Amino acid sequence: MRERLRKLIRPLPQPINPALLEHERQRAEDRQNRIADAITAFSGSMLFVYVHVVWFSCWIGFGVEKYPYGLLTMIVSLEAIFLSTFVLISQNRADAKRQVIADEQWRTVKEEHTQNEELLKLSNQILTLTQEVRAMASAFRDQDDIAALTKEVRALRSSHPKPAE
Repeated sequence: MRERLRKLIRPLPQPINPALLEHERQRAEDRQNRIADAITAFSGSMLFVYVHVVWFSCWIGFGVEKYPYGLLTMIVSLEAIFLSTFVLISQNRADAKRQVIADEQWRTVKEEHTQNEELLKLSNQILTLTQEVRAMASAFRDQDDIAALTKEVRALRSSHPKPAE
């Protein structure tokens, strides 16, 4: 029963973002925030609607007052004033949550930017090293070609007699 009531009153899931969890923890430390959150959660639930349907039906059905229901109108008007205040509090809370998320995302973007710069530097270093290795390999191939040609020239010289001077 209690779990069903909790689902009716607070249908929103708990945040999983670590920054939001910390924000929730800090917010829960203040009793005023806890009360405002509870009222907002209740007033934004279907249970709130059901209670009002029963309340208005009983008020009118049992004839608590005569038509045009001046007292009921005043009570409902006062309730609307307070509920609109709690809606504003809820919006401020949602704005604070969005700001926490935005701040966390900005920190992540800055960290990723730094990591990307480091990766770019490493990539450039790898490119430079690769170009140096290719140049050295090409030089070794050229030296091998020169050595092979020198060997062939010597072999040709040795196979042919020297001309007389």
